[in-house]
Amino acid sequence: MRIQQLTLLASSILLSTSGFAAEIYNRDGNRLELSGLISGLRYLSDNKSEDGDQSYMRFGFKGETQISPQLIGYGQWQAQVDMNQPENNGASMYTRLGFAGIKLGDYGSLDYGRNIGVLYDALSLTDMQPEFDAQTYNTDQFMFRRGNSLATYRNSNFFGLVDGLNVTLQYQGKNDGNGEPGSRSALRQNGDGYGMSVAWEFAGDFKAVGAFTQSRRTGAQNDSGSGIMGQGERAEAYSGAIKYEAHGLYLATMYTQARNASRFGSASGSGAYGYANQSEIFELFAQYSFDSGVVPFIAYNQARAKNLGRAASGQIYGNQDLVRFIDFGASWLFNRNMQTYVDYKLNLIDNSDFSQAAGVSTDDVLAVGLVYQF
Repeated sequence: MRIQQLTLLASSILLSTSGFAAEIYNRDGNRLELSGLISGLRYLSDNKSEDGDQSYMRFGFKGETQISPQLIGYGQWQAQVDMNQPENNGASMYTRLGFAGIKLGDYGSLDYGRNIGVLYDALSLTDMQPEFDAQTYNTDQFMFRRGNSLATYRNSNFFGLVDGLNVTLQYQGKNDGNGEPGSRSALRQNGDGYGMSVAWEFAGDFKAVGAFTQSRRTGAQNDSGSGIMGQGERAEAYSGAIKYEAHGLYLATMYTQARNASRFGSASGSGAYGYANQSEIFELFAQYSFDSGVVPFIAYNQARAKNLGRAASGQIYGNQDLVRFIDFGASWLFNRNMQTYVDYKLNLIDNSDFSQAAGVSTDDVLAVGLVYQF
């Protein structure tokens, strides 16, 4: 039992604070929980843009209200504050999650706001490292991870009829740069989109997830005159993942194919930036939780772009790795509220014309962290 508890703690302590919330109010069908974490974090790397203090804090709340015997209203909000800035530099705080919804018994839940994209239902099975996780995709990248304007319907155990069969449907409204609230640069825009995932827990220790998303791309994302690479009316992604978890052992693999959806580079400067016409994402992860609280892990992460095409400089690029590294290290869980970890990212990408033009990292990074969570 203790090994199973340690596995759960190691896999979730940095991914979400909701599982460790402190209940601050529970009365007359209304409940409010407060959660947060403080991470003292240092990067060591030859890359000066990464080397140094990376400390941060996350905090938020989750609330529920009982509307009727079957109907529950809920809301959740989570923010992050970077703690590596001087006091007179202004607050570097932003919202990670913020949504409200209703749940009707076995019929499922429906919510809207800034939430987690449906493709992440599959991607999350290998998103497990204490620091260098979720490196092969980004936030505000269509429905890959966290994003805005997401309407999400989730149904657990398929209307109460099939244990372990969960279905999610999602719609994302347009977020572009035409002056509406939440306007943003082309690399963080999206058109109207939709997606779906199906997750199945089977044989006691296995879980498999399949997901897909399709989104319209905005005018700015197809504006060849701006120098952005990658043209296409729609961004698509298809992902599958499977995990095995038992007796302290966690093994998982994930594979994703995408079109016009994997972004790279930055619009600032004259380098290569935009979206890969085609891309493949592959991840492997393994960890073991000892009774002592020590949790060693190893992972492989790769995002490879295909047929990139011509950059604004005139240079033509073919197939290129956007991300490729081996990650290994260990966490030590003192208890459910405190842990420390070492996470080493062994970069497998060599320096090249493309890596320099697109700002692709080619250096190794060592992360050392100490985390308190409540």
